[in-house]
Amino acid sequence: MVRRRVPRPSELAPLLRPAPFTLDRTAARLARAASIHDLRRLARKRAPRAVFDYADGASEDEVSLRRARDVWSSVEFSPTVLRDVSRVDTGRDVLGKRSALPFALAPTGFTRMMHTAGEQAVASAAAGAGIPYALSTMGSTTAEGVAEAGAGGRHWFQLYLWRDRAVARDLVARAADAGFDTLLLTVDTPVGGNRRRDVHNGLSIPPALSLRTFVDGARHPRWWFDLLTTEPLTFESLAAGGGSPFEVINRVFDPALTLDDVAWLRETWPGALVIKGVQSVTDARRVVDAGADAVLLSNHGGRQLDRAPVPAELIEPVVQELGDDAEVLVDTGIMHGGDVVAAVALGARAALVGRAYLYGLMAAGEAGVQRSIEILRAEVERTMQLVGVTRVEDLRPHHARLRSSIAHSRHPNGGRAPGA
Repeated sequence: MVRRRVPRPSELAPLLRPAPFTLDRTAARLARAASIHDLRRLARKRAPRAVFDYADGASEDEVSLRRARDVWSSVEFSPTVLRDVSRVDTGRDVLGKRSALPFALAPTGFTRMMHTAGEQAVASAAAGAGIPYALSTMGSTTAEGVAEAGAGGRHWFQLYLWRDRAVARDLVARAADAGFDTLLLTVDTPVGGNRRRDVHNGLSIPPALSLRTFVDGARHPRWWFDLLTTEPLTFESLAAGGGSPFEVINRVFDPALTLDDVAWLRETWPGALVIKGVQSVTDARRVVDAGADAVLLSNHGGRQLDRAPVPAELIEPVVQELGDDAEVLVDTGIMHGGDVVAAVALGARAALVGRAYLYGLMAAGEAGVQRSIEILRAEVERTMQLVGVTRVEDLRPHHARLRSSIAHSRHPNGGRAPGA
C-alpha cells in the first residue's frame, strides 16, 4: 500500500519555477526554438507563403534537395570515448583567415524580401559570431552597406557573370574597395531552374499585390506593413528590372560562361577566388588549374538542375583529387551542426549554410539569424564532444561516414534493393 500525505510548502517551492516573464513575444519564441526546424516553423507562420516558399523550395520535383538532406541524415559518426572534451575549439582557417566556426553564411538573393532588415542584419549577426558572410549579386543591399553593417566582420562577394561584362567589372571593383576578401563565382546558373513553387505562387520581384497575395497578406499584416513602410525592395548592386525570379535570371545571366572567365577573374580579383557550383571531380580539377583557390561543391541548394549530384557525396573524391592544390567547401541541405562536423570530417575545409539562417531571418530579423547561428554552434560543439574531438583540425574521415554511399556500393541501382 502507498501511504499518502500532504506535501509541505517547503517541498513545493523548489518545484514551482515559472519561466521568466517577458513582454517580448518574439524573444520568447526564439528562446524556445531548439533546432533549425523549429525556426523553419516560426518562419512559415511569419512570412507570406510566396516568400517562405521562395526560400524553402527547390526546382522541379525537389529531388536534389531531398537527396542532399537524406545523405546528411545518413551520416554515421564513429566516436572515441574516454577523452577530455571539457574544452572545444570550433575555429579554423578558411581561405587564409580565421573563422570562429567551420561554416559561413551563404549568399542568398532578394534577402530583404524575407525580412526588411535583410543583408545588413545577416552581416551584423555574422560579424558578431566571427564567421564569414557572402553577399549575393542578387542581394537587396549594396556591398558598401554590408561592409558598414558588418563592420569588423569578414565579407565575401558572390558573383554572377552578366551578359554585360562591364557590370561584372564594376561589381568586383566595388567589392574589393569595400574590403571584401573573397569572390565566389557561381557557375551552375546558365539559365534559371524551374522552381514550381514560385510559379504556383505567382512570385514576382518585387512582390506584387495580386488577389492571392492580398488574401495571404491579410494573414501576415506585419510583413506587408514592413515592406510598404521601408525602402522599396530592389537590386541594390544593379538595375536588373522586375519579373519572376526565372525571368530576371534569364534576362541578365550569361549562359556563355567558360573557363576563360575564370582566368579573367583570377587576373582581376586580388583576393581568394572560389568557384561555386562545382558538381564533378573533373570540373573541380579544371577550375583549380584555371586559377581557383577553392571549389564550392554545390547544386545551388537543389534550386537549379533537379536530380543533380549530391555535394556531400563529392567531398571525399574531390579532396583526393585536389590534395593541397585548393580548399574544398560544401553546401546544400545542411540543417544541423552535425552536418557541418561531418562535412569537415569527410575533408571539407568548411560548409556554407543558407536556408538555415533565412528561416531565422524570416522568423525574427537579426535576432533570428543570431539564434540560428547559436543553434548551429551548440550542435557543432556538442557533436564534437560526443565524437571525442576537441579541435576542428582533428576531425578525420574515420570520424564520419555516409551510410548512403555504403548502400550505393552494395546495390548498383543507387542503394535500393532490387525491385524497391
